[in-house]
Amino acid sequence: MTVPMIIDTDPGVDDAVALMLAAASPEVRLLAVTTVFGNADVEVTTANAVRLRTLAGLGDLPVAAGADRPLVYPQLRRTDRWHGRDGLGGHADLLPQPSGPISALGAVTLMATLLRGAATPVTLVAIGPLTNIALLLAVHPELKPRIGRIVIMGGNLAGSSAEFNIDSDPEAARRVLVEEDVPTTLVPLNVTQRATVDDAWLAELAEAGPRCAALAGIIGHCGQQRASPVALHDSLAVLEAAVAGMLATTPMILQVGCDHGGDRGAVRPGSGQETTARVVQVACDADPTSINAMILHRLRSLR
Repeated sequence: MTVPMIIDTDPGVDDAVALMLAAASPEVRLLAVTTVFGNADVEVTTANAVRLRTLAGLGDLPVAAGADRPLVYPQLRRTDRWHGRDGLGGHADLLPQPSGPISALGAVTLMATLLRGAATPVTLVAIGPLTNIALLLAVHPELKPRIGRIVIMGGNLAGSSAEFNIDSDPEAARRVLVEEDVPTTLVPLNVTQRATVDDAWLAELAEAGPRCAALAGIIGHCGQQRASPVALHDSLAVLEAAVAGMLATTPMILQVGCDHGGDRGAVRPGSGQETTARVVQVACDADPTSINAMILHRLRSLR
């Protein structure tokens, strides 16, 4: 079954892998890429999305820039330490120069236009802060039936600190995860951080051809900067969106911390007594060996 898909992203090293994975997945019919602030300013994440569009051979696939800031409070954390100021570990020059059109519609309007015109419900894959998605649902509630599912990489149900995507705009995350009623799957950090890649995996990727070699170079440089294995966080969300049921999930009622204490941005199980309680499917388990092998196999088809 073909899955019409829009990816909302802030590339981002692991976002880059996820976008390439979507391009390499036969189940996916990619309709657009929309960008948001997060790993870098939205101007940078949009340029990176255009670079990746070229690298993946996606032609003039629509790319549109979205929110440049959170809904309410300024973003407190940035990821320069991991992703560099260019969002790609300081190695954006390994990718093609940005070229080709950027949609004048903007992210929210482009998503609304594509949803309105789609013959079948569209899957939204959100792998950055949830600002664009929250705005879409608030401005165009009539289009919610046109969304088949929202798949989100975010949150950390096993850790004591907030995960970056949610922490970048907790108010937006609360609106999407707690207050809305669109079918939603959350792929949290405590699952995605299991899918780390080693040098052998990167070597196999690099051998597949120039596109894969460029991607492997960015991942490898990021690992060297961190002095630790690189996890394919966002790719797990794309894989679950493409192949529903790839990750084991459990239904949960969630809460998102929106105060200014130590719980801000944290995603926690709700009590079930909340007046706005709704159920989200939360990924709870994954087989990293088989998932990494599948991601590698798909990426290598790009050559």
